[in-house]
Formats: sequence, structure tokens, C-alpha cells
Amino acid sequence: MSIFEKKEKNLNQLIDKLNILTSTYSHSSYDTEKIKTEKNEILRQKIDIEKKNQELMREHKYLKTRISKLQEEVNKKSIMEDKFNQDIEELSQETENLVSEIDKWQT
Repeated sequence: MSIFEKKEKNLNQLIDKLNILTSTYSHSSYDTEKIKTEKNEILRQKIDIEKKNQELMREHKYLKTRISKLQEEVNKKSIMEDKFNQDIEELSQETENLVSEIDKWQT
């Protein structure tokens, strides 16, 4: 269970307790209103936290996808660089062979 889930569970339990307390406890209307206000504030905070969490999850997903695409690009460029280096090596070898052949013909 994640920290977020634990906090959500605790908040829900607190809200339930406040609901029970509000309905069964006979205090002045000021105390009842105070409890309701606190309950509403806790609910509002929960909703804000859930929205922020969703936003962070979307951002995490986007960044994860972006990193994956960048890694693919790096891999493609690395493969191209290896191919390019191989082609250069082959051309270099051919050039050496041609120079060797020219030397043979000149002597």
C-alpha cells in the first residue's frame, strides 16, 4: 500500500468518525458547525491532493514516454555511427589496397 493510499484511508476514516460524531454528539450548534467545517476542509484537501496526484501521474507518464523515445533516438544514432565507422574502415582498407597495387605497378 502506497503512502498516498494510506493517507487516503486515514482521511476517509477521519471523515467517517466526524460524520458519526456530528450526528451523535449533542453539542452546541457552533461546535457542530466547526466539525462540519473541518470535515469539509479535509474533503477539499483530499480532492486537491487527488488532483495533484493525477497531474503528477500524467506528467510521469509523459516523461517516461519522452525518455523512452530519446533512448530510442540515441540507440539509432549509435547504430548509425557504428555503421559509419565500419564504412570508413572499409574505405580505408580499400584505399590501402589500391595504394599497394599502385606501388606494385610502379616498381
